[in-house]
Amino acid sequence: MNLTTPITSPTLEEIESAITQLAPNDLARLAAWFDEFHTEAWDKQIEDDANTGRLDALLREAEEAYQSGQCRPL
Repeated sequence: MNLTTPITSPTLEEIESAITQLAPNDLARLAAWFDEFHTEAWDKQIEDDANTGRLDALLREAEEAYQSGQCRPL
């Protein structure tokens, strides 16, 4: 193995092409995996935004709406 050879990632077009060639059961497995991957990425982004204060204004707005009676039970 040559450690000086750079590792390249496939292009988006190569990934798309490979996906179109998947068998139905493999496509279903990929879709399930990607759904989980996307959900985890979304959760991490929300957590990061909450931890850095990016959601503070929205939280204040929601609290104000609740306190002023603009909200109703779901």
